[in-house]
Amino acid sequence: MTGRELIAIVKHVPYSVLKKRIKHHKGLPEVMPRLLFIRLRYKGMSVVKAADAVGVSGQTGYNWQERWNAEGFAGLIPRYAGGHPSKLTDDQKAELLALVREKEHWTTVEAQRLIQSHFGVAYSLDQVRRLLKSFGMSYGKPYPRDHRRPADAKRLLKKNSRG
Repeated sequence: MTGRELIAIVKHVPYSVLKKRIKHHKGLPEVMPRLLFIRLRYKGMSVVKAADAVGVSGQTGYNWQERWNAEGFAGLIPRYAGGHPSKLTDDQKAELLALVREKEHWTTVEAQRLIQSHFGVAYSLDQVRRLLKSFGMSYGKPYPRDHRRPADAKRLLKKNSRG
């Protein structure tokens, strides 16, 4: 289909300024394809072809152009939704951290049961792991020790291997 574009690009800045902005961009990496898309639109390429050139759908190209036309550079910055709110409040998380620090070693199941019994919140084991990791805790696999091993096993091994 040939003809005029449905939505014309608004040239907020001269082409040379846009090129410099692209060359010296150090912000979010998600903004670069959007800047390249706008540059292609400045050059006269259609929305669909410019979108295809930067690897996005035509609809995404139209969305980017509408935001550019309305807000300029600020419109190209992604707006993330933020996700689902946590089941525990920040105060409850602080309390949980204090409870977890009372004991040195925790299994994920123990931490899950503590959260369930103390706060009445059911988390999956994966979510408990993420929560503990956000507290700066790390996963450590228990290393089994033989009860028959002498306390000075390393010294004995060193002594007996010299002969």
